Amino acid sequence: MAPAATTNGVIDGVNASNGVNGHAASKKMQFETYHNIINNELTTTAKTRHGINPAAVKPLPEVPVSSQEDVDKAVAAAKEAYKSWSKLAIEDRGQKLREYADVLDDHKDEFAKLLTQEQGKPLAQSYIEFGMATSWLRAFSTMEIPEDLIEDTEDRRVVCRYIPLGVTCGIVPWNFPILLAIGKVGPAVYTGNTIIIKPSPYTPYCNLKLAELAMRIFPPGVVQALSGEEDLGPMFTAHPDIDKISFTGSIATGKKVMAAAAPTLKRVTLELGGNDPAIICEDVDIDEIIPKLAISSFLCSSQICMMVKRLYVHESIYQKFLDTFAAHIKGNMKVGPGDDPENFIGPLQNRMQYDKVRSMYAQISQQGWQAVTGGEVPPSDPKDKGFYFTPTLLDNPPDDSKVVTEEPFGPILPVLKWKDEDEVLARANDSKMALGASVWSRDVERAERLARRVEAGTVWTNSHFEVSPIIPFGGHKWSGIGTEWGLNGMKAYCNAQSLWLKKK
Repeated sequence: MAPAATTNGVIDGVNASNGVNGHAASKKMQFETYHNIINNELTTTAKTRHGINPAAVKPLPEVPVSSQEDVDKAVAAAKEAYKSWSKLAIEDRGQKLREYADVLDDHKDEFAKLLTQEQGKPLAQSYIEFGMATSWLRAFSTMEIPEDLIEDTEDRRVVCRYIPLGVTCGIVPWNFPILLAIGKVGPAVYTGNTIIIKPSPYTPYCNLKLAELAMRIFPPGVVQALSGEEDLGPMFTAHPDIDKISFTGSIATGKKVMAAAAPTLKRVTLELGGNDPAIICEDVDIDEIIPKLAISSFLCSSQICMMVKRLYVHESIYQKFLDTFAAHIKGNMKVGPGDDPENFIGPLQNRMQYDKVRSMYAQISQQGWQAVTGGEVPPSDPKDKGFYFTPTLLDNPPDDSKVVTEEPFGPILPVLKWKDEDEVLARANDSKMALGASVWSRDVERAERLARRVEAGTVWTNSHFEVSPIIPFGGHKWSGIGTEWGLNGMKAYCNAQSLWLKKK
């Protein structure tokens, strides 16, 4: 059955016509039914669908399947809200972000549990993602977006200022649905835009509840969310009254988003796939770095674009490194449901990804790759057993292997030998993807020298997968267009306007 629509836009103490009503901001929200949020009203649709809990392959609650009419209503509401929201002082918009973070924190347990149910990641990782999201909001809320003084003479002053675009849409993936939604909502509304969140069909639940809580803080039309099927994204990318699309997802879909945005000249930010190399020099402390590399390779069952996907280890330490890494995985990376605190690796999120990764695992025997740990091919139909894979290290597969050239997005990692710096840099850079990379060495000057020769949007030394709301993040080559977060990410939600101001 579909969840019931609201009556006169009022539910749980929130009045759709005027935002917060009395004690509404502190009242606990229910997590049993799920609605679209259009103009601060909870709405549903004639047709509904449901997601799947990947740990047990069981259905989750029903969610709306939005139509073109729903999209048009949401866009019209966002366009109307923009007129007043964009005029609000940035300090006041920042205060709203902090209030939003506070009300989200009041529901952290519910969100963490829901995230584990719909995404599959272990509960501890869900709490981390949620905590990052609220800290991101608070950091966004105090960032300065200064006007650039370009010229100041006796005759004139020329400045460049940054003004909001209008109506934006955030298309959110299924691997980090809370953080990546908030990473779009925060900059969009802080810079004076309105935003509509389009969740992945695989993980709509947290995103809908994020928008439901936003009703308590923001005026109608400022933050909305619509769930749907695969045809919903194209409705947004084609809509003439949407001014920007911020998309996080696959390269193939990113190309479609960019093409669909072209006829209406929408601004786009695309954060796409990665095939991150990590270069391990011969002077590292193996025992010290392997726990860090294990997390940076297998967190969230390796379903993160910035995970280490290719591990290049100097030949002089290769065998010791490989044996130590394999022992660490076997002793520390238990596989199972996310609600068991002993587990580090949960299921893959959906059947589509399960089938793709299973195909990669099947190639281990077909291609003669050597699995040092893991490597078992799970059943073609997991039934109610969940979408699980054992973490797998491959011993020096050929550079042209599919597992090296493509992004598996699952817990299978090729470990590769290298000897010469120029050679390993050429191999690391030999990819259409260039999202992140890392270099590991006790010699920090050497690490920096190598890092500056790596082609990637983000390069770390002696770490991997460090992120911050105040530091821009984006890919080079086919890994994306533009950046999210940081001042660069904020400006991506703005038009630059040059003001020539005569003094006389």
